[in-house]
Amino acid sequence: MLTDYHCHILPFMDDGAEDVETALEMTEIMKEQGVERIIATPHFYAHEERSLTDYLLRREDALESIWDTSAVPDIVLGAEVAIEHGISKIHGIEQLAFEGSDMILLELPFRDYEDWMSEEINAISSEHGLKVILAHVHRYLQYYSPENFEKLLKTDAVFQFNNDAFLVPEEKELLERMLAGGKRVVFGSDAHNTEGRRPNWDMLTEKCDPAVLRASDELLEPGRLIVTAQNI
Repeated sequence: MLTDYHCHILPFMDDGAEDVETALEMTEIMKEQGVERIIATPHFYAHEERSLTDYLLRREDALESIWDTSAVPDIVLGAEVAIEHGISKIHGIEQLAFEGSDMILLELPFRDYEDWMSEEINAISSEHGLKVILAHVHRYLQYYSPENFEKLLKTDAVFQFNNDAFLVPEEKELLERMLAGGKRVVFGSDAHNTEGRRPNWDMLTEKCDPAVLRASDELLEPGRLIVTAQNI
């Protein structure tokens, strides 16, 4: 089941789909590209939210606005949770995990890696029993020193790549290295609209070996496949 692990498809939630019409157009594009399951991951910035409850209610309303008419009916609620100081202490943070699973998508700050980030990641994993997925890990190559990037790779996390990472040699090389090292990898469009950041699964399915895609898709299912860089 071709699964988009990272998508800003819910209207009115963040800088993604600006209205219901845009959200529905995005689902139509995804269906044409073969996507069968969408994990909706609107941004969650703890310092900007009035409360976790308020965010969850807004997210539910956003889903209901497209639920009956979405071209892809299988939409799973999730969030892209910004890693901030103390994020692991939020009561009920497990409600931001992918619905029906123990997986949570976390977004690192766009600045050099610091040890407190590892502490927050580890606390979310150990104290809340959640499996951490780190969003668009390839985008941090330009921010982290080589030493700090290696620290990031040592975290016990699943690493999410945006589909367009296959278009950048340095990012594709990182993906190959991580697969060769036994890292768990999943893919997402990180789509926000129907124009500059539109769904791009047609590109990924053309450039990525089907075995690698199956391993990504089946992380939410029993019997996850193990693949290596030779599959790319």
